[in-house]
Amino acid sequence: MESLLEAHNRQLAQLEIKFRRNLNIDWNDRLIGLTGARGVGKTTFLLTHIKEQLKNSPHVLYASMDDFYFSEVPLLQLADEWVKKGGSYLFLDEIHKYPNWSQELKNIYDRYKKLKVVFTGSSVLHIQSGNADLSRRAVVYNMEGLSFREFLNIEAGTTFEKITLEELVKNHLSICKEIVSKVKPLAYFDNYLKYGYYPFYLESTTTYHRKLLNTINLMLEVDLPYLRHVEVKYIHKLKKLLYMLSQSVPFQPNVSQLAADIETSRNTVMLYLNYLEESKLLNLLRSKASSDALLAKPEKVYLHHPNLLHAIGSVALNKGNERETFFYNQVNNVYKVSYSPQGDFLVEGKYTFEVGGKTKGKKQIKAVKNSYIAADMLEYGFENKIPLWLFGFLY
Repeated sequence: MESLLEAHNRQLAQLEIKFRRNLNIDWNDRLIGLTGARGVGKTTFLLTHIKEQLKNSPHVLYASMDDFYFSEVPLLQLADEWVKKGGSYLFLDEIHKYPNWSQELKNIYDRYKKLKVVFTGSSVLHIQSGNADLSRRAVVYNMEGLSFREFLNIEAGTTFEKITLEELVKNHLSICKEIVSKVKPLAYFDNYLKYGYYPFYLESTTTYHRKLLNTINLMLEVDLPYLRHVEVKYIHKLKKLLYMLSQSVPFQPNVSQLAADIETSRNTVMLYLNYLEESKLLNLLRSKASSDALLAKPEKVYLHHPNLLHAIGSVALNKGNERETFFYNQVNNVYKVSYSPQGDFLVEGKYTFEVGGKTKGKKQIKAVKNSYIAADMLEYGFENKIPLWLFGFLY
């Protein structure tokens, strides 16, 4: 255990807190899970909480599950020894790298009533998977990448709070006036679309896309084989599928043609699409009727965030594609978004949105109730036309 304590103290000593994220976690729960894609800042979030809220308490232990320590010592044994030493908190990073993680977390939860455990895992992680169902014990939160609001707060030193969709559609003009009086959001928007979603951009914007590509490869080559049992020999098919989609999204997929292109079956393509969505590499836009059907063909396929378009794409970037990708990502991280036959997106089954440039007209959605235009390159909106960047303030 001494090696874990040493690594714990080293991590806290080296931590540079450049910004803080608020996920509204109830830290009183005894078993808390935090999932999210690689690179969204889960580890930094945990260490920041330990350093600032728990004040480097000697009753707190942080451990990464890929530490060699766990090649010899079972997790349950660590928890037992830590409780006997007076430990109250156990923070376990990348729990999916530990075999039989769900069963041992269940045992820890059931045996040590005064020990609070927080674990992080891949966005592909399902707490129902493994040998034990933790759904009745663990409270799981999901961490997304930075919203445009968070990026703006970091870059401009502002302290803007998130807004609800209802506030946005009703009061967008007054909200924009308040924001623009303090900062010019359009001066930061293009940079956010290029490199602002993953917090590691703070290390270097020059090497950001190269690091993002490395992160994508780890998701495909490590996470999916380990957590979804995709055979390594088929990973090249997943990579080919992702690359093909990156060159043409958004589009209405011809699943049979995709299956032929990567030489596999239709059902396998649908599974791959869902795996890529779980990995936060794709966003699949489904109709409202088929939104819960796992193997239902999506109406459109998008990359998860515009940063991926800039990192993966080798052809000239389509601005309309980039706008829709941004809108879908920011809104879908908070609200239910489905395909709209009249506009581009239907949100919460109530609001219809058409996404476009500043001159985008409302002809297509004129007769649709609760319809709005999300328009790029506007500081202020008017009537039912809302600046696109404002949708980045929803979380």
